[in-house]
This record gives sequence, structure tokens and C-alpha cells, in this order.
Amino acid sequence: MSRRFKRWLGGAAAALAVAVITLAALDRLYPPDLTRLSHQSTLVLDRDGRLLQAFTAADGAWRLPVALDAVDARYVRMLIASEDKRFYGHWGVDPLALGRAMEQFVTEGRVVSGASTLTMQTVRLLKPRERTLGAKLIEMARALQLEWRYGKREILDMYLTLAPYGGNLEGVRAASLFYFGKEPAHLTDAQAALLVALPQSPERLRPDRQAAAAKINRDRVLAQMSARGILTAQAAEEAAGEPVPATRFPAIRRAPHLAERLHADAGDGLLIATTIDGALQAQLEALAGRVQDKLEPGATVAMLVVENGTRAIRAYVGSGDFWDTTRYGQNDMVRSVRSPGSALKPFIYGMAFDELIVHPETIVVDRPMRFGDYSPENFDHFYRGELSAREALQLSLNLPAVALLDRIGPLRMTAALKRAGTPLRLPDEVAMPGLPIALGGVGTTLEDMVKLYAGIADGGLVKPLRYLNPEAGSADDIAMRIMSPTAAWYVTRILEEAPPPPNTVPPQHRKRGHAVAFKTGTSYGFRDAWAIGYDAAYTIGVWIGRPDGTFSPGRIGREAAAPVLYDVFDLVPAVAGAPGVANPIRPDEALLATNADLPAALRRFEGRGGLAVSAAIDMPRIAFPVDGATLSAGPDYKSLPLEAEGGKMPLLWLVNGQAIDSLPFRRKAEWAPDGGGAARITVIDAAGRAASAEIWIQ
Repeated sequence: MSRRFKRWLGGAAAALAVAVITLAALDRLYPPDLTRLSHQSTLVLDRDGRLLQAFTAADGAWRLPVALDAVDARYVRMLIASEDKRFYGHWGVDPLALGRAMEQFVTEGRVVSGASTLTMQTVRLLKPRERTLGAKLIEMARALQLEWRYGKREILDMYLTLAPYGGNLEGVRAASLFYFGKEPAHLTDAQAALLVALPQSPERLRPDRQAAAAKINRDRVLAQMSARGILTAQAAEEAAGEPVPATRFPAIRRAPHLAERLHADAGDGLLIATTIDGALQAQLEALAGRVQDKLEPGATVAMLVVENGTRAIRAYVGSGDFWDTTRYGQNDMVRSVRSPGSALKPFIYGMAFDELIVHPETIVVDRPMRFGDYSPENFDHFYRGELSAREALQLSLNLPAVALLDRIGPLRMTAALKRAGTPLRLPDEVAMPGLPIALGGVGTTLEDMVKLYAGIADGGLVKPLRYLNPEAGSADDIAMRIMSPTAAWYVTRILEEAPPPPNTVPPQHRKRGHAVAFKTGTSYGFRDAWAIGYDAAYTIGVWIGRPDGTFSPGRIGREAAAPVLYDVFDLVPAVAGAPGVANPIRPDEALLATNADLPAALRRFEGRGGLAVSAAIDMPRIAFPVDGATLSAGPDYKSLPLEAEGGKMPLLWLVNGQAIDSLPFRRKAEWAPDGGGAARITVIDAAGRAASAEIWIQ
């Protein structure tokens, strides 16, 4: 080797080193601008990574991230064959394609074919520029830079995410979802060819607006693929026979209320992995739609399903139809504050069991009582007299529950619920919690109620509900005990034996195959109907009512919400390893005994100062019509309502000394006057005590 050649070689090496150093410095000073790639749609995913809902990017585009592995391989083969057949062999610029394009331009005097590689197209998608020679040179330099920094798969991922498909659709995933209604993992030959053709002129070829042009260019791609051996002639011909999509599919919306909630907290451009079971969510949304169709105008339904072992939310239905404005469908009734009716009673009994105020077999008394100026009544206006605490909870009787809360103290009750992360909301005019909270005189949410009942299913431990997968931290670290395992066992056994709704087959005789512990609630004015139930695997809550809070005539939780609860239990999948019923093992402290075998202090519950009320309060009296009243009866007058207070059931009603038809265990009756004049109305209770009112009908 000559000395001159060695000097030349050394100089060339030095020049190359300088060039490399210079390029590296330029690359460091002017990195590729990936800003547009970072402005992507937020995706809310189910627990298996399937799309629940996407949100447009900040600029209004549907720009859904996608990886090469998630796209049908036939589309990728067609794309490379059509746009850049030497993609895997060049460094961002294809010298052969560039030379061919220049030769054609010189000989033909016009652009016959482009020389843009997929890498160069990706550069243009990242930062659009005017179509000038200078811009083309910049794109070529940036393409080399992209290839230097990233691998071929990463560059394809960028292209697949940013390629335009008409309107505000960007990326192959958005195009596939909106044009074909499915993910791009499995495409037909015709669909793949259309997705290859559209980015060449996305607005001119939009199939939902320019179907004929879209089909011509799709078929051209199919013919090209046949000529290059990517497709057989027969496959290309069959694919050309498929119509192009004439409309766009609507955006996927599963669990929309939860998706909106999480998106508001998370912001843009993120993947939000939830704990939702996508298949179950779809089933419950369909069920909610069917339930809502049977409700009166303005009413809707909400459902929440929690897996007890992990506290993961498996289904979240905020309303029967997110888009139904007549029913305020976009209101999230899972989080709306409503009156729970009697649904808090199990927690009153649980605290009473823990404090040894009562045992499930303790005798309590269901009779009219007054607590200061508060005189609650049972929902059905019947009074059962003496019965066990077990029966009182199963029948959801009001008076025993209020008497127990009076002994426990409403402030202690609300403080315990607040410590468990489920604070009750008092009416604005109420400063301190009072006894009406036992019957629903307070606000809470379906979310909090399900959280509390899942605590009973877990032996009395209340833990945060999980919406995200995986969730940071452990729910066990902040678990709060709402009742002891013994009290939870007592409550569960009682609620499992509660009578099912009328004309409804209980879960142990349905798909579930075992009993479900459940409790219902109905708020004042029938505004809210609740049913919350649990077994070992799941806790499920159902709410039915009107989002605007208006009255819902005659709807009660037992008849409206409980049958829906049973339907949901039929749909939830089994959880491996979970026993059927909740709290199946009796704690050592749990006492199985008849009332006679209980300690003397637990055989009978006496409220503060005893359950007996004063004779004046216990005496029957006629609340309507009042004594001495004059009532007008028009030509359409058919009946006069009668109502009594106090007294011992059953009641007998007399008018002018003659008994009238009435239900003996109701405090209300009706009488049809046969004319005007004086009438004497009398009510007699079971102890023979009577009250009368003399009225005049004109």
C-alpha cells in the first residue's frame, strides 16, 4: 500500500469521523419532533385490554395508538408492497426509487411516480410541510434520522398511528373501528386494500362520502396485489365484489359513565386500564335498557358489580341509556346522592349484635312508639307485636330498627360509616344525625352502599373499591372494620333467609344454585328503589328511580329492584375457588341458641326507658276525619278516607254503629256515604278501646 493511499485513507477516515460526529451533534441538537405522536386519544380499556371507550385527542382527531402486532399481517404486507417494497432494506431513503423517479421526471417532464418511503411518509405525518423540493430534502434527512434512532417496527407503529383516513380519523385502528366496526387485528382482503388506498387521498376517497371513488382505488390496490403475488387472482376478484362501507360506525361506548369519570381525572393521551369485565358490562347494559323500557317516563336504572375478593368493579352501569336526555341519561346514578330507605338497617343490627344489645333470637316488639316528637310507622302500616330480631330485619320493620338505633346512637352510627369511607349526607337543614337515618332520612350513593355490603360479605371489613388495573397500593392497608365477623355472620344468615320478591324464583333455585343475602330499600315518596345483595364472590347493587328526584308512584325496592338484582346474579361469571354463600364458616363467638337458651339480658330488648308508651299515646284516635268536621260531597263523591293512629291491632271500623268492610291490620279504611247528614265514625282496637268522631256531610 503506497504512502499516498495511506494518507488518503487516513484523511477519508478522519473526514468520516468528523461527519459522524457532526451528524450526531445535529441529531442531538435537532431531534425528531414527535409532538403530534404524543397527542393521542385517551383509551379506556377493560381488564383484558379491550376497548371500552376512546376520547378524541386535544385537536379533535380520533388518533388511537396501535402497535404492529395488533394489525392484520395481510394489511401490512399490502401496505409495504404498495408503498415501499424495499422498506426493510433501505435506511429511510430508497436510492433505487429515487433514481427511477428522477429519470421519469427528466424523460416525461412530469412526476410519474413518487420516491417517498414509508419512513419519509412518517416524517411528513409527524410534521407536515409544503410539497417543495426543499421540504423533500428535509424529509429525506429526517427519514435517515428516524432510521438511525428507531427500528423498522417502531417506525411502522408511528405510521399506523398517524396515517390519515378522512375527516378526523387518523391511524389504522381508528379507521378500522369507524369504517368496519372492529379492531384491525382481523381484516378481510377488501378491508385491508381499502385501508392501504385511503391515505393516498383521504378526503377524496372517504368511503362514507365518496363510495365510488373509494371502491375504484381499493380495487386498484387489489389488482396490484394480485399482480405482485400477494393475493391470488381469485381472492382479488372476490374481494373486489365486496361493497365499501357507506357510513361510519358510532364510537364504541361501554361503561360510558365510568369512562367519563376516569378520563376527567386522568387527562388526555393515556391508556386507562380498568377492572371492568367487558363481556359482563355489555350484558348488563343490555339488561338495563330492557329494564328502563318497562319503567315510566323519566325513570332509569343503575347497577354496580364488585368482585369481593379483590374489590374490583366488574360492571358499572350509571343509567339505562347514556344518550336518553328525557331520563337524564348522562347523570351517573352510581354516584348520585339518594335516600337509601331501609338499606342501612343491616348495619344498625350489626352494631347492635356487636354491642350485645340483641341476638338474632332476641324478642323485640313492633308496635307504635314515639321517640320525642318522632313517631315512625312501618311501611305497610301493619304492626306485628312481639317477634325475633331476625324476623324484624327480614321483614324490614321500622319500629324495632329505630329503637335499636336509639340505643346505639345515630351519631355513633354515622361516625362508624364515615370511618369506613362511606359518609352519610345529611339534609341541609339538619345539623346533627337523628333517628330518621334508620329509615332513609339521609343521603348516600349506590357506590357507597355496595362498598358497605361488600364489607359484610368480607366478614365486616370495608375496603376501597378498585376501578383501575393494576391499582397502586393494597386495599388491605386501609381496610376498616364496620362490624365483627360474628355480627357479619349473623347478618348474612338473616338476609339469606329473607323472603324473595313476589313471583320471583330465588337464586338458590336459579343459575346461582345457592342463597344470596340481600336487602331492599324504598325512600320516601317512592323516589328510590334499592336492592343490594351478595354471596361469597360478588356484591351487586341495583337502584331504580328518577334522576330528577320526583315521586315514582308505588315503586318499592322489593318489587322493582330485587328481581333485577336476581337477573344480574344470573349473568355474573363464577369466580374460581369462591364458596357459594358469603361468610360460610361460623365464628367461634357466634351463638346458636333459641330465645330460651339465651342469657337473660339478651332474651328481650327494651328500648330507652322501656318499649311501653304512655296510655295517651297508645290509645286509638281518629286522625281523619277530625271530630266536628263538615265535609262536602259532590255528585262524583264515592268514598271517604278514614285513618286512625295508636291502638293495638287489629282495628274494627264502625259508622253509625254498623261495621264497615276494612282490612283489620291497616290503620286506613274507606267508607262510601249513602247521603248527607250527620255520621258517627268509631274505631275499636284489639284491647277494646275506642275513639269516635262526629262529622256532618253536606
